[in-house]
Amino acid sequence: MKTYVYKKIKNKELKLDIYYPEEKKEMYPIIFFAHGGGWVSGFRNQKNNVSWCKFLASRGFAVVSIDYRLGISHTMNEILSDYTDALNYIKNNSKNLYLDKNNILLMGLSAGGHLTLLYYAYNTFVKNIQHVEGIKGVILYYTPANLKHLFDKEVKSIFAKVATVTTLKGLPTPSKEGEYLYYSPIFWINENMKPVLLVHGKEDKTVPFSSSIELLKKLREKGIQTKILVHKNGDHAFEFENNDIQTIKILNETVKFIRGLMKNED
Repeated sequence: MKTYVYKKIKNKELKLDIYYPEEKKEMYPIIFFAHGGGWVSGFRNQKNNVSWCKFLASRGFAVVSIDYRLGISHTMNEILSDYTDALNYIKNNSKNLYLDKNNILLMGLSAGGHLTLLYYAYNTFVKNIQHVEGIKGVILYYTPANLKHLFDKEVKSIFAKVATVTTLKGLPTPSKEGEYLYYSPIFWINENMKPVLLVHGKEDKTVPFSSSIELLKKLREKGIQTKILVHKNGDHAFEFENNDIQTIKILNETVKFIRGLMKNED
């Protein structure tokens, strides 16, 4: 694993870690990974993210795990600008980093999945070719695609509601309606998108399972190749809690999905 500073803002350095496979290659396919934490917490090298990065690197992919500014004192636009700058850093320095900028898969957990999908859906919607060049597809684990769903009755997590209000600087009242819609990736889904893998636990109390079902329908309406993997009794972040056959199968299917999109990795 190697660490790089991808951006400096005043006295703050934003960093990313790159996990390389043991197998030597001239260029490695990239999994660009964004952590969760409700936009207000979490960091690139916390234990669960490191587990994911090591797992994926052991399967032959270079994994880029990024930090971004948090919604406690920053806006969603600022967070998205960090995501964009981190990805641009990887693309602009790909040769020196032994990374294949034409073989990128975007992946995110929870709030990180939201940033991932929002970045990709928006830029494909507005046909910003430069921003989506080289991206083969997207993997989203328990991702809030419609931010208003986080205020549904079945969401038991107070943290989810507080984190959303903190980051968007207000409740989803009529005056904030437009902002909640704008930052909800489901409203940017379009026919220009590459394949998407959705993963969700049916018993998720933080991001409702119904959110992924709505997203699945919208993706298929637009003709996007989409697959969903469901853990029948999984809660939020189930892969860290459930050491069972369902979880193992989902992890294996995730790797299979990645390999299917990166057929030219060799």
